[in-house]
Amino acid sequence: MRHHHFHHDPDLHDVPGEGDRRGRGGGFGPGPGFRPGPGPGFGAGFGPGPRGGFGPRHGGPHGRGGRGRAGRGDIRAAVLLLLAEQPMHGYQLIQEVAERSQGRWRPSPGAVYPALALLEDEGLVTLVAQGGRRLASLTDAGRAHVEEHRDALGAPWLDAAERPEQPHRALRPALEALSAAAVQVARTGTPEQATAAVAVLDRARRDLYLLLAGEPVAPADLHAVAGQGGDAPAEGATA
Repeated sequence: MRHHHFHHDPDLHDVPGEGDRRGRGGGFGPGPGFRPGPGPGFGAGFGPGPRGGFGPRHGGPHGRGGRGRAGRGDIRAAVLLLLAEQPMHGYQLIQEVAERSQGRWRPSPGAVYPALALLEDEGLVTLVAQGGRRLASLTDAGRAHVEEHRDALGAPWLDAAERPEQPHRALRPALEALSAAAVQVARTGTPEQATAAVAVLDRARRDLYLLLAGEPVAPADLHAVAGQGGDAPAEGATA
């Protein structure tokens, strides 16, 4: 069996955001980051998850995280079924799965390219360099395999589309907005405003744990907090 080095796949460069995410640090929102001292930081994600993140960003219809982490069989089925329609390169496969699952499942390059390599080893797929990308096509054996097992392969993107929204997906925009606001205070606020911001964040953290414990959460006394150092600068304000 040949050895594959997936991180060198040229097709990875066609995936928007993949290279950018690897180039940035796990800081405190946009920019160079806000990571005082050791720890997982506050920008790569919140709470448990890979690398201290808030669950995986990509994956499939099953498992943990916002869109879950697909089992190898799900990725395999999706790749085989799509290639039975027409040859595709890796980014096309990712886009097709995302579109057909209504955005619920967008497999990562780290899932798609190993699946393609394994299918190539099994003689079901051929990979041909074309314009800086590798075009994947089913072999005759691959087409026969799909026809023989079409019922078992199912439609994995439909399974993903029919699954209910994971609760933490709704939290992500609010967390990103909170991160951006905190960065603004850190960059342009006075020391007093930064102290008040710490109190606001600490109160929010305690309230979230109260919610998890099923306890009632009273509205924060924002006037008392603001009195420690005045209002935080509005988003977009400059010092």
